[in-house]
Amino acid sequence: MEQKIKKSGVKKFFLILSTLILVVIFVSIFLPLHPTSTDEISFLIKRGEGTRDIATHLEKEGFIPSALLFRIFALTTGISGKLQAGTYSFSHSQSPFKIAQKIASGDVAGEYITIIEGWTIKDIASYLAKKEIAKKEEVLAYEDLEGYLFPETYRITADMKLGEIIELMLKTFEKKVSLEWRDDIEKQGKTLSDIVIMASILEKELQTLEDKKMATDVLEKRLAIGMALQVDAAPVTYERRGLPEKPISNPGLESIAAAIYPTKNDYWYYLSTKEGETIFSETLNEHNIAKAKYLR
Repeated sequence: MEQKIKKSGVKKFFLILSTLILVVIFVSIFLPLHPTSTDEISFLIKRGEGTRDIATHLEKEGFIPSALLFRIFALTTGISGKLQAGTYSFSHSQSPFKIAQKIASGDVAGEYITIIEGWTIKDIASYLAKKEIAKKEEVLAYEDLEGYLFPETYRITADMKLGEIIELMLKTFEKKVSLEWRDDIEKQGKTLSDIVIMASILEKELQTLEDKKMATDVLEKRLAIGMALQVDAAPVTYERRGLPEKPISNPGLESIAAAIYPTKNDYWYYLSTKEGETIFSETLNEHNIAKAKYLR
C-alpha cells in the first residue's frame, strides 16, 4: 500500500514537472517578450552559422528569452536544419516561434526599388546611390547594358550585390520580350538591338502607345530613304543618318511593342507640344506651321 502511494506521488511529481516544462516552453517559444513593441531591427545571420550561434545572438539581442529552449525547439521540430543565412527584420513583438519560421522560410529583409521607363544608366546610378544601395561609379560600369535594364518595381534584399540586381533587371527584360516578339523581329529583317534603340527613342519622345506606333512608322520611312531622323532626344541623329549606335534610355514594354508593331501612316514629321500632345505632319511646310503654332 505504501509503495502504491509512493508510486502515485512520483507520477504526480513528474506530471506536474512535465506540465511546468511544457508551460515554460510554451511561454518561451510562442509568446513575444514585448507584445506592444513597434520596433523593426535588422538581424544578420552569417553563412555557416548553426542553431547554437543563431540562438545565442537572438537571446543577446533580446528577441528570445532562452537560447537553450530555442535550440531544443528548433531541433525537435526539424526547423534547425532549415535556418537560412541573410539579413532579417525582426520586432520584439514577434514570438520566438514566428522568428524561427521567418528564418526557416528565408524571409529576409528587403525593400522595393522602382526603375522608371526612360531612365538612363546615369539616372539609375543616381537613384541607387541616393538609396545607398550602390555607388554611382559602380552602376555606371554597366553602361554597356543601357536599354536592357528593364523598368520595373523590384524587391531586393539587404544582402543582394549590385551584380545580382543588374542580373535581375536583365532577366526581367528577357522574360518580358517574348519569343513571339523575337520571331516577329527576325521576320522583319531587324535585330533586337535595332528594336531596343528605336524603343529607347520613343520612350523619350512620346507618351501614348498609339503615338509611339505612329512615330515608329515615321522614323522607319526616314531610315528607308537615308533621311536623318532628327529627334530631339538623340542629338546625334541631327549629325548622322541612321539609328544611334546604342540605346539612349531603358524603354518599357509599351515602347518596345510600338517599335515592333508600328501603325502605317502618311506622315513624315511629328513634334510634341508642351502639354505632351503629338502633332503629325505629312509635309515639311505643315511641320513648320505646327512648330510656329505649338512651340513658339
